[in-house]
Amino acid sequence: MDPLDAADLRGVFVNTTKGAASRIPVPDLTGVRWEHLDFLGWRDPGNPGAAFLVTSYDGVPRGVALRLPSSKGPSKRQSMCSLCHTVHSSSGVALMVAARAGRAGREGNTVGTYLCTDLACSAYARGLKKPDRVQPHETVTAEVKVARLQLNLEAFVRRVVAVA
Repeated sequence: MDPLDAADLRGVFVNTTKGAASRIPVPDLTGVRWEHLDFLGWRDPGNPGAAFLVTSYDGVPRGVALRLPSSKGPSKRQSMCSLCHTVHSSSGVALMVAARAGRAGREGNTVGTYLCTDLACSAYARGLKKPDRVQPHETVTAEVKVARLQLNLEAFVRRVVAVA
């Protein structure tokens, strides 16, 4: 992913108003290893129900504002991220919902997918971060995992930006 600064990040959101995008809390970008990212994802420290994802889509940076459900009690269930296929405890994966871009989003239409709650999918796919749970055995390489992540990410973003 190409490096972006705070102003760039706020200017690429496809499913918020310009005013809402200008108020998005941008994380500290110091030390971000952009070359290891398929997307930059972060949670709003002041609002546990808000998360943000910025990636390149059709060669252009695109941002998606996400909502998370209110937190629930601990569970012994395991869940799998739809993007990177990493298995976590149920608190490590959440259904994140994005308003669709344009008129569809203004009319209340949304799309959702199960994502790692820490949004570290790029690191999990590359083996740079290990989840707490034992993972199912896969015989594919890290390169294949990254390619799968990129395809799943593109499909999700396509559903958000699709014009109905």
